[in-house]
Amino acid sequence: MFNFIIKGGPVMIPIILGSLFGFAIAIERFIVFRKTGLDTFKFVEEVFKGLKLGNTKKALELCERNPHPLAKIFKIGIERRNLPLDRLEKTLEQAGNNHVYKLEKRLGALLSIVSIEPLLGFLGTITGLIRAFMTWEKAGASVTVSSLASGIYEAMITTAAGLIIAIPLYLCYNYFVSRIKIISNDLTNHSIQLLEVIAENNTKI
Repeated sequence: MFNFIIKGGPVMIPIILGSLFGFAIAIERFIVFRKTGLDTFKFVEEVFKGLKLGNTKKALELCERNPHPLAKIFKIGIERRNLPLDRLEKTLEQAGNNHVYKLEKRLGALLSIVSIEPLLGFLGTITGLIRAFMTWEKAGASVTVSSLASGIYEAMITTAAGLIIAIPLYLCYNYFVSRIKIISNDLTNHSIQLLEVIAENNTKI
């Protein structure tokens, strides 16, 4: 492996650095998204059951036990349930946006790395071919395959390295984006349901 890196030339340095940053971001985001695992429908059902029975304490305990963004938003909604509904709606919307923003953290950097890695690979292809042609020009008619090999190696290795790094990182990025869409949709829909339950309970009072 180290031998291939050496043959890939100087362009391999930014390619490897990019891969280190990219996979570090992916691992960190996987850890964050792992904490968002929650059966939202079961959670919502249990919280609403507690609220409808007037057991606010139980509903809050359910929210505090879960690290999912929905649980945190529900906690805010329940604690501020006495606010006017329009103000409470804006509060929940802002809280939801803040949590989505936290989930999107560093994804822009990850997408940049995904885009740049193949370009660095192509840059290595160009520099490798330039080296090969310069060697050919210098050797003239006495050129051999072995004399051209280093430039060709650089061209092929950097292209392969850029793609090998970019493809899995791109899959990771798409996974994170799809999870964010699902979580964002859950936050919106269930926040509306929470407002309806709170309005219903306030009407009964």
